[in-house]
Amino acid sequence: MDARERTTGALRRIAYLLERTLEPTYRVRAFRTAAATLDDVPPAEIEERAAAGTLKELPGIGDVTAKVVSQAVAGQLPDYLARLEAEAEVPLATGGEELRSRLRGDLHTHSDWSDGGSPIREMVLAASDLGHEYVALTDHSPRLTVANGLSPERLRQQLDIVTALNEELAPFRVLTGIEVDILEDGSLDQEPELLDRLDVVVASVHSKLRMPSSAMTPRMVAAVANPRVDILGHCTGRMGMARGGGEGPGRPESEFDAEIVFEACRRFGVAVEINCRPERRDPPRRLLQLAVSTGCLFSIDTDAHAPGQLEWQVYGCARAAGCGVDPDRVVDTWSLADLLAHGHRHD
Repeated sequence: MDARERTTGALRRIAYLLERTLEPTYRVRAFRTAAATLDDVPPAEIEERAAAGTLKELPGIGDVTAKVVSQAVAGQLPDYLARLEAEAEVPLATGGEELRSRLRGDLHTHSDWSDGGSPIREMVLAASDLGHEYVALTDHSPRLTVANGLSPERLRQQLDIVTALNEELAPFRVLTGIEVDILEDGSLDQEPELLDRLDVVVASVHSKLRMPSSAMTPRMVAAVANPRVDILGHCTGRMGMARGGGEGPGRPESEFDAEIVFEACRRFGVAVEINCRPERRDPPRRLLQLAVSTGCLFSIDTDAHAPGQLEWQVYGCARAAGCGVDPDRVVDTWSLADLLAHGHRHD
């Protein structure tokens, strides 16, 4: 392993471990930016700059990242990385370990094609490294402009990229997908023809979250009844803290008749997502228990926006186990063939 491989590997591993614990985005970006800079620097130059103390002359290299690079060049485990690795030995959550061992994939993830922070390939390889058999790429739909939602044209381009990745990475499977907005009338924010081409459709409410239950309930039921929908994403829309773990008041739950919505999910075979993001953990336990008693299917998904966040499934597994979720009713414990057959049940 040459100097560039050692240094970029250490920088990206630090970024991954920071993402895993929901550290602020700017801190993660510093290490990924430094790694990207060094990707274009010859190994010999990295060694020369480390010896001469001129690493900080390179764009995106600061005091902390320069120290990491210098220690990696010298063949040492950087102090910063050693501390994070030690902290990572402590599990993010306890409980649900048997359920986590049965998960075969993750059905809700984002890349830098929408509001994620990493390229598709990095997300996919991280999922594979965690032992998954498949991962769904579910970037946002057009109306969510704040998240750089995918126009039909961009989604078609993304499908071509996924096809190429699947040819390269087989038998690992990247599932084509989308997190499609549920519009105010319950319709879906993407062309029906494109939705028909996808392996996984996660439908979520991202707008008008404070509408009254009398309007929100039929809105959600209309989406769940749509034969193109596979998963109802983060059903309450709540946030326990500001997105990304920063300071802020968070966001309360949307109001809807959960008995009606979950019964619709049961009837139409739509999985209720157990969203694993630390600031979401949606649905809350009382609603998760209601969905269990209703007989719903479930999908335990990270909603990851960065590679390190793919480890968050342990949060959802702990909550699922605590609420009596039957592992056989968790769709991402299913084989790829069974999952795809269920997703195409209306064909």
